[in-house]
Amino acid sequence: MADNQALGAQGEELAAQFLKAAGMEIVERNWRCRYGELDLIARDGAITAFVEVKTRTGLGFGVPSESVTVAKQRRIRTTALTWLTQQNGPWCHIRFDVVAILLRRGHRPVVEHFAGVF
Repeated sequence: MADNQALGAQGEELAAQFLKAAGMEIVERNWRCRYGELDLIARDGAITAFVEVKTRTGLGFGVPSESVTVAKQRRIRTTALTWLTQQNGPWCHIRFDVVAILLRRGHRPVVEHFAGVF
């Protein structure tokens, strides 16, 4: 389990760096409430993006982005609504992104950003 947590943390750090390099601002990391966790919350101009990060070390179980199931998307939406409600600020434009990271030994990380995918 600790290995999976370390892999997830490494993936989230790579995702944050990737998004920052693309001009996005990271607002929160690993925000939790009773409904779940939001890996990254970022701003892309006037848009608030709720970013799910999926990291894998191989393709034996498919590409990382495939693991964001409909049930997972529903939990992320509910958690995002809770975050938005707690902000007490003006409503904003939002989107839901996935950053998929493949970390294979001996290779450079492969990072893919899918904006507004659900």
